[in-house]
Amino acid sequence: VYSLFVIERSLSLPLLIRVCLKKGKSLRQSLKEHGLLEDFLKKHPLTTWPPSISPAWPKRLPVDYYGTISIGTPAQDFTVVFDTGSSNLWAPSVYCSSAACTNHNKFNPSDSITYEATSQSLSIQYGTGSMTGILAYDTVQVGGIADTKQIFGLSETEPGSTFYYAPFDGILGLAFPSIASSGATPIFDNMIKEGLVSQDLFSVYLSSDEQSGSVVMFSVIDSSYYSGSLKWIPLSAETYWEITMDSITIDGETIACSGGCQAIIDTGTSLLAGPSTGISNIDSYTGGTCCPKHISCSAMSSLPNIVFTINGIEFPVPASAYIIDWSGPCFSSQLTDWLWILGDVFIR
Repeated sequence: VYSLFVIERSLSLPLLIRVCLKKGKSLRQSLKEHGLLEDFLKKHPLTTWPPSISPAWPKRLPVDYYGTISIGTPAQDFTVVFDTGSSNLWAPSVYCSSAACTNHNKFNPSDSITYEATSQSLSIQYGTGSMTGILAYDTVQVGGIADTKQIFGLSETEPGSTFYYAPFDGILGLAFPSIASSGATPIFDNMIKEGLVSQDLFSVYLSSDEQSGSVVMFSVIDSSYYSGSLKWIPLSAETYWEITMDSITIDGETIACSGGCQAIIDTGTSLLAGPSTGISNIDSYTGGTCCPKHISCSAMSSLPNIVFTINGIEFPVPASAYIIDWSGPCFSSQLTDWLWILGDVFIR
């Protein structure tokens, strides 16, 4: 079963901008293959939350889905995560001195005739990675549409192993301007301002297929990706794509979010995450030990759905989605100190 995730700001006539997404290896899988996952999780334990949080969403581990954009004239290609949990666009650059930039595409301003430098700096702290750099303007092409004079970040440092092992080059933030680092205008907002999209909406379709079928679409809803009617949910804040959730239940019993709570829909997070009390209650139903939450992989078929009720609509998530098996201990939800994060396993 696949789902279509649609985000809207207003309506008019459609103009399709489509970017195919690839489902690659997650950072966790890459670290595991290189024998580095155990050490990485010791340095970034799932039971803690970063003490210093930037305006960008402090996601736990980078996501599996990414697509290709280009920056500059002539075009220089980069793979990016289309991330609803942050607002900045950035890519590695030739100015970068970190190991993470040695095995990724790097933007070279000298090769672009449309590049415009600024004196502004950029710093973004994620939960398990960070970057610093400079801001500049150039033409950015997304799905064949040229967004001229788009502000973006050129990384100068990408410390640690997070981005070194990431299967993508950079991040394209799709959240609101209010959380953009250094006040940079997000690319979607610039598209709207420049009249490049005829509907102020975008939609994301995530397939379980390992290589193909996933897509992000700007300015249109493609009915071939869903059946029935779309369910519209109002935002509770224009920061992240934040919503009010009614409850979280298992087998008809409320196990978290009693009386309502806040959540964000985040394409830049792979799993589900939530406050410790709610995660502990889920543990009691699934038999997991926390944290990270390890459970018996053989028990997956007998585990119940977790039902997220949002705006009066029930969204069941089966164990096959919230339990991940990577040829070792199975695990599911992660901890935050604030609100619920509904990542790719919910959207998919």
